[in-house]
Amino acid sequence: MATSHISVKNLTKRFGSLTAVDDISFEVPAGSIFAFLGPNGAGKTTTIKMLTTLLHPTSGTILLNGLDPVKHSHQVRQSFGIVFQDPSLDDELTAYENMFFHAGLYGVPRAETPQKIEDLMKFVELWDRKDSYVKTFSGGMKRRLEIARGLLHTPAILFLDEPTTGLDPQTRNYIWQYIKRLNEERGLTVFFTTHYMEEAEHTAQQVAIIDHGKIVANDTVEAVKAKAGASTLEQAFIKLTGHEIREQEAGAIDGLRQMRQMWRGKSK
Repeated sequence: MATSHISVKNLTKRFGSLTAVDDISFEVPAGSIFAFLGPNGAGKTTTIKMLTTLLHPTSGTILLNGLDPVKHSHQVRQSFGIVFQDPSLDDELTAYENMFFHAGLYGVPRAETPQKIEDLMKFVELWDRKDSYVKTFSGGMKRRLEIARGLLHTPAILFLDEPTTGLDPQTRNYIWQYIKRLNEERGLTVFFTTHYMEEAEHTAQQVAIIDHGKIVANDTVEAVKAKAGASTLEQAFIKLTGHEIREQEAGAIDGLRQMRQMWRGKSK
């Protein structure tokens, strides 16, 4: 049986009388690509904040690489990389400087840092722009640099929060090619969210859909489509979650902004 890089059991989060996440359980096998999907207000952001140490559960358990994010928050943060929906790079630094400072923050040995930076920047095809200021980069180039930066400390898990929002179809395709290569060549576990259902359908090996704080589907893409009697994942998603437009989930107006500020604060 495959080991799990993420194990969630009976996880619940309440904000006063509101239950944002309601007794959910799921496993993310090591080396897999896992899509966590849901409408606005479904509990997705709250769950991610608990997984990434920003929010404590009301009840239930989480293990990332065998560690509890509440009891071992520092070690857990060392075990994952993250790419935010909004850019979190320092535009006034060069690409190389962004990578170098991140390496220092995460304790990458100084002797190994130059080679690691070179290898990763070549992997995302940005080595020739290492001395360019990030403010001159396109959105797709910034995403590629953020992916490289998130991998500098050799995490076991890479969290991707809607990594292709606002990118054109060609760049979106390019980004997913890199992510698939990382998964295949490095055995990296990838946990991502997206509102582009075709991305999840073409990329994820397993999909969990959360709605009104509960997991309504958790299986392979084909199995989720079969359960909903749908020919595409987008059709299945709408059948399982309904057609109404949702408001942003309570307690998540700041969303992952808090986490971005935490990461930025480390670099100052």
